[in-house]
Amino acid sequence: MRNIKLVIQYDGSRYRGWQRLGDTDNTIQAKIENVLSRMTGEQVEIIGSGRTDAGVHALNQVANFKTNSTMSTLEIQDYCYRYLPDDIVIKSVEEVDDRFHARYNVKGKKYLYRILNSKYHDPFIRKYITHVPEKLDLEAMKTAVNYFIGEHDFTSFTTAKSKKKSRVKKVFDVEIFKDGDIIEILFYGKGFLHNMVRIMVGTLLEVGYGKVKSEYIKELLEKKDRSLAGPTAPPQGLFLYEVEY
Repeated sequence: MRNIKLVIQYDGSRYRGWQRLGDTDNTIQAKIENVLSRMTGEQVEIIGSGRTDAGVHALNQVANFKTNSTMSTLEIQDYCYRYLPDDIVIKSVEEVDDRFHARYNVKGKKYLYRILNSKYHDPFIRKYITHVPEKLDLEAMKTAVNYFIGEHDFTSFTTAKSKKKSRVKKVFDVEIFKDGDIIEILFYGKGFLHNMVRIMVGTLLEVGYGKVKSEYIKELLEKKDRSLAGPTAPPQGLFLYEVEY
């Protein structure tokens, strides 16, 4: 069987996340699998680099699937472009080594979170950015992100329920950029727990509001208690930015 790698862009606004669910096909994975199954005449199952939540977007999600189809990669891409909804686009299709696995082979991921820090929201970008009308202390937030860097137990920053899975993750870097009223936070790590990036952002916003000090991040990591961290930031500001192999 051939192993086909996909790079996918999607607007997650109207979907219940990436992962296929039993009670609906309104997920990114289900939409793509339905098209590929129809195209190949096979029951196709795609493997994604990871899940994104309902309302979260992706600039470069990566997935792979196995098929006996003899269609060229360009034919596969064109077929998907024709039959997928307008808010899901396959950016590239490539035949790869049989051992390539979109999830297990990941070496790093980047997530981008976008904030509009102005009194009024922008109706044209509201589905792709989080509006924060209160003035934020950007310097305090820039100090706070340094506490995330390194290998830590991120129990305080996840809603994951499993007791068996390790909450230890390695964050390589976190950067904050500002252009006019738009603030972008880029998270780069080996991998991320469920809701981890959004809870980190929610906590950084608490720092930006002046509710807690930058050093409070260190305390949260040590205490391993989700109830002490900030709220989970809204999904529409989050993008899966890049997956490294």
